Amino acid sequence: MAQMPGTDRLQTGVEVEWQLDAIDLRPVERWFAARSLAAEQASTTDIGAGVVHPPVLASVPGLEVVPGSAKRLVDVYFDTADWRLGRSGYVLRTRQRAGRFEATLKDLAPSVGGIRRRLEVTEALDSADLRNLGSEGPVGRRVHALAGTRVLVQVLEVRTRRRPYALQLHGADVGEVALDDTVIVAGEERHRIRLQRVEVEVLPAWVESLSPLVERLRQDCGLQPAMLSKFEAGLLGAGLFIPRPTDLGPTEISSASSVGDVAYAVLRKDAAAMLAHEPGTRLGEDPEPLHQMRVATRRMRAALKLFESVLPAAALRLHEELGWLAGVLGAVRDLDIQLERLDEWTEDMAGVHRQALDELGDLLVSRHATARATLLEALDSRRYERFVASLTSMLERSPSRRRPPPDVSALEGFPELIAGRHSDVAKAARRARRSGLVEDFHRLRIRCKRLRYAIEFTGDLYGGDVKRYAKHIAGLQDELGLIQDAETAASQLQAIALGPDGEPLSRATVFAMGMVAQRCTTEAERRLAKLPSAKHLLNPQGWSKAVEVMELRREEAAELAATASERAVDDPVDGPSGVPGLARPVLPALAVQVPKTRARRPSARPTPRTARPTPRTAGPTPAAATSARNGDAEAQSAEPDKIVTPIRRRLAPS
Repeated sequence: MAQMPGTDRLQTGVEVEWQLDAIDLRPVERWFAARSLAAEQASTTDIGAGVVHPPVLASVPGLEVVPGSAKRLVDVYFDTADWRLGRSGYVLRTRQRAGRFEATLKDLAPSVGGIRRRLEVTEALDSADLRNLGSEGPVGRRVHALAGTRVLVQVLEVRTRRRPYALQLHGADVGEVALDDTVIVAGEERHRIRLQRVEVEVLPAWVESLSPLVERLRQDCGLQPAMLSKFEAGLLGAGLFIPRPTDLGPTEISSASSVGDVAYAVLRKDAAAMLAHEPGTRLGEDPEPLHQMRVATRRMRAALKLFESVLPAAALRLHEELGWLAGVLGAVRDLDIQLERLDEWTEDMAGVHRQALDELGDLLVSRHATARATLLEALDSRRYERFVASLTSMLERSPSRRRPPPDVSALEGFPELIAGRHSDVAKAARRARRSGLVEDFHRLRIRCKRLRYAIEFTGDLYGGDVKRYAKHIAGLQDELGLIQDAETAASQLQAIALGPDGEPLSRATVFAMGMVAQRCTTEAERRLAKLPSAKHLLNPQGWSKAVEVMELRREEAAELAATASERAVDDPVDGPSGVPGLARPVLPALAVQVPKTRARRPSARPTPRTARPTPRTAGPTPAAATSARNGDAEAQSAEPDKIVTPIRRRLAPS
């Protein structure tokens, strides 16, 4: 089976290293010399008895410390002007020693008790010029993916005189102790920072065995765990810093949150997730960051549609750009899924058919490489830069208070919206169950996603029963997704076999693909048959409980709003003009938050829960009516309906 590009993960090189700061390195040199001398004297005594032992440290039987020759190292650290590598959590270093050059990429994992566990990968260079770093090597490929088209510039220069001691166990290297006298040159003013440090690097399997040795060395020589790497110390000394992720604003919501507050909180949270997963998406070491970045774009598209009326006009353009970005992410994600499933299909096949599928694997890997190149080109484009700048600029601002809709209580506005989403799902479920067509079940899955997002956006306001119902819808969506994946896989295999890409495939491969396609179709039919009836598909009992909670919270919010309005009228205070007795103005949104169907003033004593009116179920809301008028064409879009129709009605002047 052909391997996907990037499968030689960074995890293949894990650096485990104690970094210990020293006031003076001479006590450490004497410490090693004294123990080596004691071991040699013990060896000489044993020679007379006919037994020869190597010079060892008694605390670790069998361990030999071999002094090495002093070295001079010149390390130069690079990044882009906007700190692309550092913001991604990586550092790039070139090293010159003994006339040879190499490039190393490490992550910036923090020190824990003086020990660092970092991912590390190294590549040989012809010279110190990073322009010679190609895009195919283990370092070059990753650096090009992270930095994109940005030019790499020098950040720090580190010059070190190193005295090494090899740690050998029965002749095999298990680690190295390095005594480093370092000078760091940083910044335009060429600041010089001097460090004296002991670094003990060991193979991961020997950390536990050698920990007592390192601890004894630390205590005897007065060493202290280093909290900063040389790179971090150089940045600090030069007054440089890697920019932190942009703070887009608050993401918390509460019962006092307005619809506008919820809209911005949801978008900020998902925008932060999208940007946080961009470095992993660029690297391509693991398909999960790309999947999460794509999920974040989907949720933002849904939120932009859902909250369209309370967002600025620029949000419409952002919705289009998110659709473009989701498309290039989806092309890679679909191939990730196909390659994962190909591994499953191959394992289930007999020997001859298993070999035939290798040819299909090569084709999918080639497509995957092309899709990733397109994705990286998109992430490096000016279009993506403008999109991120516009998105962050909008989210850094608070919801506009010039229009009343953003001030409408979320507890007031959302029950009606969620009920409309549920009505759409119920209608789609009945249609899918009647027809049995995969296309209709796909439409149902889209409607489920709309409902799920609408609930999740405000789930923290309701808790318990509402969150449990969201989990039920998520489970149903996942099951429908497996059905869709199986059908899609069968269709894609057929398209490959019959399309232009099928021409170079052998007959044996096409035959094996046909067997796999039949299995996928059978799997989809089996899962469809196991789905419950339309009546039980949506868990009516769970939905009733969720509606009851939402209606209860809505009534509580209406009562609080009415009470606040009464107090504002009955408790005159000095107004803005300073005239005594002038009442404080009441926000229009708070004055009309109670829906027309519940416009009566709440009684002084709350109605007992058992005597409350029966909660409204998914009735004909304005959103649902719009959906009915538009017909099934609306189901082709995965985005929720607008939230504003019921809100505008409540805000209309009497």
